[in-house]
Amino acid sequence: MSILVCGGAGYIGSHMVKRLVEQGQDVVVADNLSTGHKKAINPKAKLYQGDIRDRAFLDQIFINEDITAVVHFAAFSIVPESMSEPLKYFDNNTGGMITLLEAMRDFGVKYIVFSSTAATYGVPEHMPIKETDPQNPINPYGLSKLMMEHMMAWADQAYGIKFVALRYFNVAGAAPDGTIGEDHGPETHLVPIILQVAQGKRKELSIFGDDYDTPDGTNVRDYVHVMDLADAHILALKYLKENNKSNAFNLGSSTGFSNKQMLEAAREVTGKEIPAKIADRRPGDPDSLIAASDKARSVLGWKPQFDDVHDIIATAWKWHSTHPKGYDDRN
Repeated sequence: MSILVCGGAGYIGSHMVKRLVEQGQDVVVADNLSTGHKKAINPKAKLYQGDIRDRAFLDQIFINEDITAVVHFAAFSIVPESMSEPLKYFDNNTGGMITLLEAMRDFGVKYIVFSSTAATYGVPEHMPIKETDPQNPINPYGLSKLMMEHMMAWADQAYGIKFVALRYFNVAGAAPDGTIGEDHGPETHLVPIILQVAQGKRKELSIFGDDYDTPDGTNVRDYVHVMDLADAHILALKYLKENNKSNAFNLGSSTGFSNKQMLEAAREVTGKEIPAKIADRRPGDPDSLIAASDKARSVLGWKPQFDDVHDIIATAWKWHSTHPKGYDDRN
């Protein structure tokens, strides 16, 4: 019996694969490697290289492997790109979910854990954000993920496919042993960008706006460690296999950290100066985004191990400092 991880060569997916293998699970990875890295996949996992929108490709996996559950990470996730290329996002993200659910239906696979996002909420009405709050996404990426949540709900009603949607906030960090980490091209996430400045790859960090309604004027965000995220997915699989109903959970630290606080923490962790400047605001950036994650803690029993941003940044720094060229450095 195997678990299929769609997008298992990506940043979060590869950490999920690592954790599943450590727990003795048989893991099958489906990834087209458009943004993921083959070197990120644990060698004990079995890779099928292809696109989940290709039904024949998916059929081959389900025919060859005894898949009992699916964990779905495969999606495009860059918000600005989704604004300029919305159809690309609906085709890949939403279209991929249709094909995957059809294959699960036809092969009798009844459990799926889905990588959703805080972007489904849009601009929040209050803090912290709860799972019951309105979902009004303001970009095609967030809307594509919300549509995928709705698709799973209808597939549950029609075919009995049970799901857990995990809505992430800001994911950061790397495997503590330094074996895998975050390697995007181009990089759009704050922590690796700060660390690229520390490495000398960038001249300085641009902080977009310092006049927000926050304690120090810069955006406040909720950070969660990638391994804590992987653990939440494993708990979600357990939840489904215990015949619980389909559900959705926020995953965050429930604590907000401003861009300036993240910069200062990175300076302390790395011992580097890390030059920074204030730049103009970016359109559509809310002042604060903080998750209420008490539901995941109480229902799933989720207990994040990395609740200090210094510890999160330290694991990321270990990866970046030992792999200055990302996965290109590895044999």
